[in-house]
Amino acid sequence: MSASTGVPTAVESEEPRSPGFDAATKNDAEFNKDFRHGFTTVHDVQMHYVIGGDGPQVMVLLHGWPHSWYVYRDIMASLLPGRTVIAIDLPGLGDSTGTPSSMARKALATYVHRLLDHLGYRENVQVVAHDFGVGVAYALAAQFRDQVAGLFLMDFPLVGKNLKFADFAPFSWHFSFNLQHPLAEDLVAGQVETFLSALFSPSDSGVRPASEDELAEYVRVFSRPQVLHAGFELYRDWHQDETDNAEFQESPLTIPVRMLTTVAFAPITLPALQAAAPDAIGSAVPGAGHHLVREAPDLVLTEINTFYPAP
Repeated sequence: MSASTGVPTAVESEEPRSPGFDAATKNDAEFNKDFRHGFTTVHDVQMHYVIGGDGPQVMVLLHGWPHSWYVYRDIMASLLPGRTVIAIDLPGLGDSTGTPSSMARKALATYVHRLLDHLGYRENVQVVAHDFGVGVAYALAAQFRDQVAGLFLMDFPLVGKNLKFADFAPFSWHFSFNLQHPLAEDLVAGQVETFLSALFSPSDSGVRPASEDELAEYVRVFSRPQVLHAGFELYRDWHQDETDNAEFQESPLTIPVRMLTTVAFAPITLPALQAAAPDAIGSAVPGAGHHLVREAPDLVLTEINTFYPAP
């Protein structure tokens, strides 16, 4: 623990390989009072994470696409009382550097597991996840059951026995576009801001899914060629998730599981989740789009703290 800041000190701190990793936070004194950036290499991938707090309960935040850890920036301080909060850049994404063995969620979860193990968080970890982070969170809980105490999940179709990628691929143009290799990379390289601006168009709630600062941060990380490619690979490995998750679902989860989802996705996300965790509960958020942390932050905070009461 740093005596001057109260922020947890680094565990075997490494020199970051990603330039500009703190571009969005280096001048934010309030944020830096509570949080610090950390880097740890796992299987040749240098994992980037942001950690704060010294509470006994560990909470891990996993992002989706096209985000990074930064999607949780505005709610992280509110989660601190009684907790140690860790927002992780998934392998290959954000300011994590290196090429994972696979972007399938089973493989990504192994990196998260080993990072948490290295940091000393081997059991009773509360997990919050959005979008593809949900798939990683599920694979983490399914493979390393002693490590995960619960799953609070947001708006993601968990493929497996009861749901296939083909069932929801027509929902949005980018599901098919992102599969195109190397066409997607070739078309978006040099046009990342235009591409992300289209993805972050306002939802029915009228709230922009990304502020100007958030958009700038996502443009920065996805302008890294490895990150742009890894993000598209998330979509190309969805069929592997179908196989992996069907195997995981042979042993259903028994930990508490909660899903918040958009109204449009609710008919498929909630039943699919219950194939993995039969006692899972869930509800839709009327008027909000996919980017729930941005569009309904107060609701998300309330739901997290209800599901995971602060110590």
